[in-house]
Amino acid sequence: MSATAAVFSVSTTKTRISSSSSSSSSSTRVIQAVRRSRNGVGVDKSISNSTNFSFTKVFLINGAHKIKKTSSYSYSTTVKPFSPVIMQWQDCTVKMEIDVPISVAYSCYSDREAIPQWMPFISTVKILEDKPDLSRWSLKYKAFGQDIEFSWLARNMQPIPNQKIHWRSLEGLPNRGAVRFFPKGASSCIVELTVSYEVPQILSPVASALQPFLESLLGRGLERFAKFAKTYSADSTV
Repeated sequence: MSATAAVFSVSTTKTRISSSSSSSSSSTRVIQAVRRSRNGVGVDKSISNSTNFSFTKVFLINGAHKIKKTSSYSYSTTVKPFSPVIMQWQDCTVKMEIDVPISVAYSCYSDREAIPQWMPFISTVKILEDKPDLSRWSLKYKAFGQDIEFSWLARNMQPIPNQKIHWRSLEGLPNRGAVRFFPKGASSCIVELTVSYEVPQILSPVASALQPFLESLLGRGLERFAKFAKTYSADSTV
C-alpha cells in the first residue's frame, strides 16, 4: 500500500502527552494553571515560571502503531507582584496679620457659608441643616490650562474658641486643614491657615507646580479675608 493510501486508511487517532517534568501530576497542574489564567483566574504561584511539553501524535494504521509527528510546546507564566498606587499629599501654610480683634477673626472664619466671598477658588459652601458640623464644598478654578472642579463633604472637628478651627473631608476630594489664631494686640491678630490635600490624578503631571500655586491662592485669600473681616466687624457692631 502506498503512503498516501495509508494516510486515508487511518481509523483511530490518539494523542499522548509527555512532560519534561519528573511527575505527570506536575503537567496536570500546569495545564490547569494555564486554563485558569485564560479564564481570568490567578495563576498558581507554586508552579514554576516555565514548563515544557511534548505532544506525540500516534496513528493506528492498518492495525499497526505509527508515530506521525512529535511537537514540543513551552508554557511560561509570569506572576507580577501587586504594586499599589501611592497617592501624593501636599501641605500648604500661609499666615497674615489681621487688623481685627482675635474674637472677630475667629467668628468671621467660623462663618463657613461666607468663605466663598473671600477665598478665590471656593465657589460654594453649604452647611447641612440636620448636621451643622458637616458641610458640602465645591471648588471651581481655571488653572494649568484647564477648568478645575472638585467637591467634598467636610466635618468640622471640635474647635477651640478664638484659637483653632480644623476639619477633614469625609468624601470627595481628600483634604484636611486647620486655622489657628494668635493674639497680636488688643485690635489685631495673626491668622495661620494650613491645608493638606491629596494631589488629584488629573493634576499629577503638574504636582511640583501645584503647591506654590495653591500657596499663592491661599495668600490672596487671606488678604481678602483681612478686608472682609473688617466689614464683618463693622456689621457685627451695628
